[in-house]
Amino acid sequence: MPDHEGAIAGAAYTRHRRIHRSRSHPRPRILQLLATGGNGGAQESYTGLLLRLDRSRYDVRALSLSAGSAVQRLRGLGLSVDVLDESDDALAVRELAGWLRHNEIDLVHAHMFRAEVIGTRAAIAAGTPVIMATVHSSRVRSPEDIALLASLTPRMDRLIVPSTSIEQKVRGEGRGNASFAVIPNGVDLERFATPLPACRMRDEFGIPRQAPLIGVVARLEPEKGHRFLIAAMPMILESAPDAWLAIVGEGSEADALRAQAASLGRAVSERVVFTGRRDDVSALTADLTIAVLPSLREAQGISILEAMARRRPVVASAVGGVPEIITDGVDGLLVPPADPAALADAIGSLLTDAARRELIGEAGYRTVAERFSIDAQVKRIEVVYDEELARAGVGGAFERPEPVGAARRPVGAQQHDRGREHGEDGAAAERRRRPADQPGDDRGDRQQREQEGPTDGVPRAGADALDLVHAGEMLERRGPAGKS
Repeated sequence: MPDHEGAIAGAAYTRHRRIHRSRSHPRPRILQLLATGGNGGAQESYTGLLLRLDRSRYDVRALSLSAGSAVQRLRGLGLSVDVLDESDDALAVRELAGWLRHNEIDLVHAHMFRAEVIGTRAAIAAGTPVIMATVHSSRVRSPEDIALLASLTPRMDRLIVPSTSIEQKVRGEGRGNASFAVIPNGVDLERFATPLPACRMRDEFGIPRQAPLIGVVARLEPEKGHRFLIAAMPMILESAPDAWLAIVGEGSEADALRAQAASLGRAVSERVVFTGRRDDVSALTADLTIAVLPSLREAQGISILEAMARRRPVVASAVGGVPEIITDGVDGLLVPPADPAALADAIGSLLTDAARRELIGEAGYRTVAERFSIDAQVKRIEVVYDEELARAGVGGAFERPEPVGAARRPVGAQQHDRGREHGEDGAAAERRRRPADQPGDDRGDRQQREQEGPTDGVPRAGADALDLVHAGEMLERRGPAGKS
């Protein structure tokens, strides 16, 4: 067997399409590449996609750039997940490029920031026909990170975003040249229809069985806005003296949030519980009286979709993609971000009106069932895969009719000729061919671009020769790409 890893480690590969593929795998091989194996909305979306992609049509592989609880969960579900735990970005690019070539991957789908950077670089080097990414986060990136993603975007075939709000944000970061697909995240309604064992949290923390329970399920990070919900708690207790607040998750703000709760006095701090990471989030969500998401930024908000699927009324900040889910006063309540008084008013109005809670909870369920199911999300992603694989000339992809509505899989779909070779045409060829057609040292062009700065987020032609040597140089200059 050829030593692809050794070859890549010892030579600079410029971007090119493979034109031959082993006939031993007639289905397109798709890699789902995850930046970090921890917990979060991105990992939930990644898990749902892995579980539901049609294995009769795609040969699906999974790889994470770090280990963690999400990887353990996937393996516990019987899925094979490789881990490439290399903290040095340049080395990670080389190792992943070797892995891609060795496994003859046809499409790389990257999830989260580091996976976009490492995955795109490696796919360029390995000649992977299709490169895609999902932008899961609304995080504000550094100018350096923004410039790096903008420089890679012209080499990517499609960017999936969960909301039009995130599409606008990404376009504003110099990535307007991308081909976007807005595909909202979805939840598994069948899972939420399954009866659950009683939640253990009330017993663990001494919360009375009949007490109103407010809950937020989110990473304990500044952008999630927990501090404003804690600040609202004294006002909430004025209208609902028996209420409790459960803060579910872990993160860098844990100590600061505990200190904030303690500073509000014993009467308040005793009603605020920090649960840490939980394995029974679904049962816990079902036990909430009200689910809250007080974020300052939010790509979409999977935790509120899950609460709505459990018929729990939701109060959330009107930020990012959240208003694309919730119609204020109909299937949830929206409040301005960073506003404890508004949070207290909205939560208090629901705690004192059980009939309204039920109406909003039922309306929330209908919204999720009609617009945000995981099956609809996966089918839409499969449509994008088929479009890009066909454009790249990858045999084995199913033909589909023009997508209608939720892009249902066509009945009786036929496979392409399984022995068909890879090819390229039109704009796709122009995008990919430039490094191979214009060999030579592009360092002068790259230096000029760095001095002048990007004008529209699109690298100049001379900077398009993204071989592994140049990839390594850039990554070494900027340091590790981080974990998300």
